[in-house]
Amino acid sequence: QVQLVESGGGLVQPGGSLRLSCAAPAFTLSWYAIGWFRQAPGKEREAVSCIRNSDDSKYYVDSVKGRFTVSRHIGNNTIYLQMNSLKPDDTATYYCAASGKPFCGKKIGAADPSLLDYWGLGTQVTVSS
Repeated sequence: QVQLVESGGGLVQPGGSLRLSCAAPAFTLSWYAIGWFRQAPGKEREAVSCIRNSDDSKYYVDSVKGRFTVSRHIGNNTIYLQMNSLKPDDTATYYCAASGKPFCGKKIGAADPSLLDYWGLGTQVTVSS
């Protein structure tokens, strides 16, 4: 039932960096657009970034632009989210998700999580001094 597997989360001080990984044991990630979402306690799940399968375009919400970078490694069948200059507001459980429906574009911040077909269980990121 676990379709995607996230890893790389942890505790980091403000200004630090983490790299999250998203692996797919049972399918080829390059066939799907992939989104990174996060959810803090008491808050709704929100999209932070995505990467298209059609043209490899990458999109970010304004709050992470210039700090986060999403990438795809074809050989490893893995999607990465490099997170730099982390802030306490970045604290959340981070999820990757894959979609067979269009969702990834300039309005990634308004992406509906229900459009995503496959999810992982998440990895915790805590930014604190």
